[in-house]
Amino acid sequence: MLIAAIILSVTVVMLDSVATIHQAYEQALYGVEWFFTMLFTIEYLVRLYASKSRVRYIFSFYGIIDLLAIMPTWFSIFVPGTQYLLVIRFFRVLRIFRLFKPVKFVKEAEFVKASIIASGRKIVFFLFFVLVTVSIIGSLMYLIEGEENGFTSIPKGGYWAIVTITTVGYGDISTRRPSLAAPLPPC
Repeated sequence: MLIAAIILSVTVVMLDSVATIHQAYEQALYGVEWFFTMLFTIEYLVRLYASKSRVRYIFSFYGIIDLLAIMPTWFSIFVPGTQYLLVIRFFRVLRIFRLFKPVKFVKEAEFVKASIIASGRKIVFFLFFVLVTVSIIGSLMYLIEGEENGFTSIPKGGYWAIVTITTVGYGDISTRRPSLAAPLPPC
């Protein structure tokens, strides 16, 4: 259920970054955002309460990820303009890696011949890793470059990240800054 909540939460952030969807469903998305924030806040507090060493959990990798996932929404109450930090929630998806026990992959990597099921799991893991990477990079480009440079939504930033990672780039989304380098002479 936690994984489904994480994926749905990330989906809400992506949809909210699309201008037409944001305009049509702003109140619903806002309500869903607060639902997930409350859910993840409760989950964080329960994990904190249940951990043997609370300080160790707070400063652990996953403890920091959990805290970063809920802070932007809470900050948006007190500091206007911090709602753009909601893309930090993508880091919460990294918690899914707990489900994959690294021992399984190391053990499978020792054998040259892997079964179809093991190969299927590796492919799914690779695609998931690419999806997380694209989501993070696409979100960062949306925040850094913004609408004036063609990044009008997180999915558009994700599209740019996919094209950039898989090729040398398509060029339909680019920055409009003038180049500092002198033009090359014709060949």
